[in-house]
Amino acid sequence: MELSFESHCRKVDLLKVLFASRLFKVELKVKERESSSSSAAASGDHLRLQLSEGEQLYSVNQIVKYLWQKSGHTCDESLDHLTEFEAVAHANDTLNEELTAFLVKATSENMSKVENIGYLKVILSSFLYAHANALSAANEKRVEGWLKGITSSDAFKSALQEAEMRLGIGKLSDAPVVKDAKQAKAQKGKEPAASAEPESSLEEKAKELDKDDLDRLCANWAQATVPQHEAPTHPILPKSGRRNTLITSALPYVNNVVHLGNIVGSLLSADVFARFCRLRGDNVLAICGTDEYGTATETRAIQEKVSPRALCDKYFAIHERIYKYFRIEFDYFGRTTTEWQTKISQDIFWRLHERGHILEESVEQLYCLSCKMSLADRFVEGTCPMCGYEDARGDQCDKCGKLINAPELIKPRCKTCSAAPEIQSSRHLFVDLPKLEPQLVAWHGTVDQEWTANARQITHSWIRDGLKPRCITRDLTWGTPVPLEGFKEKVFYVWYDAPIGYISITANYTDEWEKWWKRSEHDVKLYMFMGKDNVPFHSVIFPSCLLGTGEEYTLVNVLGATEYLNYEDLKFSKSRGTGVFGDQAAETGIEADIWRFYLMYVRPESQDTVFSWDDFQTKNNSELLNNLGNFVHRALSFCAATFDGCVQPVDELTETDRQLIGLVDKEMREFQECLSKTRLRDGVRSLLTISRLGNQYIQLCQPWTLKDQRARAGAINAIAVNVAALIAVLLAPYMPTVSERLQQQLNVKLTAIPERFVALVKPGHKLGEPKPLFSRMEGDRVAELKTKYAGKDAASGASAGGPKEDAKKAGAKDAKKQGAKDAAKGTAKDAAAEGKQKEKPAGKGDKKK
Repeated sequence: MELSFESHCRKVDLLKVLFASRLFKVELKVKERESSSSSAAASGDHLRLQLSEGEQLYSVNQIVKYLWQKSGHTCDESLDHLTEFEAVAHANDTLNEELTAFLVKATSENMSKVENIGYLKVILSSFLYAHANALSAANEKRVEGWLKGITSSDAFKSALQEAEMRLGIGKLSDAPVVKDAKQAKAQKGKEPAASAEPESSLEEKAKELDKDDLDRLCANWAQATVPQHEAPTHPILPKSGRRNTLITSALPYVNNVVHLGNIVGSLLSADVFARFCRLRGDNVLAICGTDEYGTATETRAIQEKVSPRALCDKYFAIHERIYKYFRIEFDYFGRTTTEWQTKISQDIFWRLHERGHILEESVEQLYCLSCKMSLADRFVEGTCPMCGYEDARGDQCDKCGKLINAPELIKPRCKTCSAAPEIQSSRHLFVDLPKLEPQLVAWHGTVDQEWTANARQITHSWIRDGLKPRCITRDLTWGTPVPLEGFKEKVFYVWYDAPIGYISITANYTDEWEKWWKRSEHDVKLYMFMGKDNVPFHSVIFPSCLLGTGEEYTLVNVLGATEYLNYEDLKFSKSRGTGVFGDQAAETGIEADIWRFYLMYVRPESQDTVFSWDDFQTKNNSELLNNLGNFVHRALSFCAATFDGCVQPVDELTETDRQLIGLVDKEMREFQECLSKTRLRDGVRSLLTISRLGNQYIQLCQPWTLKDQRARAGAINAIAVNVAALIAVLLAPYMPTVSERLQQQLNVKLTAIPERFVALVKPGHKLGEPKPLFSRMEGDRVAELKTKYAGKDAASGASAGGPKEDAKKAGAKDAKKQGAKDAAKGTAKDAAAEGKQKEKPAGKGDKKK
């Protein structure tokens, strides 16, 4: 196994993993890697464990837990409690009286549990070593002695030596805490426990602020006007003098129920970005809908003994219910089975045909004699001719990622009956991409600087290898009909047809759709969100077709592609019951906003990430409950209890106040920078940093002790309330319902992000009733849900690399064989040609078009 780290990695994190490796006797290959982005320090991906099975782990405690299990041990609930405790302390970089008391209890109780002692040593000792001065101040000699025994061991010394060799000699913690235990005890019962930071922490962090800029910010802080934006009226059309932002999410295939990976890959990402753009004042139109044509719909309809239209109606309603639960709210959510889809698709085709960009060619396709049907790409499997992977699909190999022409498969087999198909010939239409390549390359040079790195890389590799003609027709009946004589019995292939759905769905929303999709006097910037496997069809094929018309169509400016989100150590699979799907999320009883938050927290922006129930619980309890929720409730409840809910004036700013305002302003601008560049995950980090700063400020100023300085206590609280108000605004893209609840408690309606942090709530304003925003996620419930959604593979001990689809094939052959034969009676031939739509492996990205 290989452990890679970035230069900005916290030394205490690297120390913890190195110590675990030595103590548990699990060998690791350690190397430094280049930072993935300028904001990587806040991204949480500074450490990465590459497992031999092909998966990756990023959470430090998850890595330690994996090494513990790798050494032959099991993890019980007591270990989860330890992990949660340390995660809270680690997130706040603090050790206060309450946490110290937990330590005393944890060490004494677990000292007798020999089976857990190794795990306990690693989880607690590295953090305590970094905060030895705070431990000493707390006068907990027994814990200090326990720690000394560990840190004097050869395993710990060796790990520390390597950590210092790789990251330099210096402090392990970003902000070691020294807190007088007697002072903490004196305040017991007077103020809720929270993250305690040293008095110098804000001062140290504020040293990087520009003093002149801070002076200007603070001079205007209390008097600045609070911005507001009006709600749009429909239909939303481009406007002069406005930033006109058109946003699309990859269209989910209608009869696939989306899972968490699909949701975060495009749908939720587009929704979060659209909400942010509205907050910053853009004129936004967000469009999405279901992709309803193609082989899968036609075959499923026959299997369910309904018409394709009835099938689409059924699943369209399911999609709507899922997105309503998650509050994924597009300005218009449509469908591709419309008259506008036919009209626009055929119009683009005729323009391509008239300009000489359409070719006619005979292609070989596979036909199953047993099932008596032409085999669509997804119904053929075999050995990849490029890498030798035995379960490659007829359109693409999941192992090497190369596109495949189905007849090129070695030893092809029908996915339904496993019989070897024969090759037949059929004439089809192709778009001449080589002829359009010069236009495409010239256009790319003007836009792709704002694309995600993976989108650029995938697109450049396609162009580098040279474009080939791509088939745009199929031998089906359920699809947009081809209007050309001699081909009228065919339909357009989904990867020509589906992206045009963005345009036709807009046309179904407004007759003035061309103002968005054809260049006019109004500038429009187009953002597209999708999983990385959809990139070539949006970055090469779709824009080539639009360029080939000779018309001034709006082309994508920013293509935001995610990597894959996997589920625990498996892949999402509806048939196996593995993972949480959109129609199941509500059944868990977990609020939709909590799902939204965690999915954005682990959004796979630069590399594959994993949904983990343990991490989900930790992030809810530490980041939402103990960090953000705790700060907001402290600020608002203190105002209610001390000032009858009335916000007090801030007559004069102290240096500490100025430092907080400057640091919050800095993080707010970083938040806007991240979201403007579609780095949605990094925006979450900035938001949580703001609440952490607020907790540090309250703990440092301790307004509840200033009984003889009521005006000063009121000013401190007013500043904290205004930080809470800013958080309410910044939460809106990620957690709209929580944002609304917080605004109700603040008794405000905030519709805009200010350019700089200013007082959003003025003196004399009466707050609403403060209530906790979040609740604790209990271990028993998490364990129950983890078991429920583990799927069939949990019992069979699936590898970390995820299950292969051959198990599904073997179990489903007999059941599906007769249905497939029945389907063949009404299903026309389906050509197997180049440029097929990619159907993702279960659990990777969006099953979207």
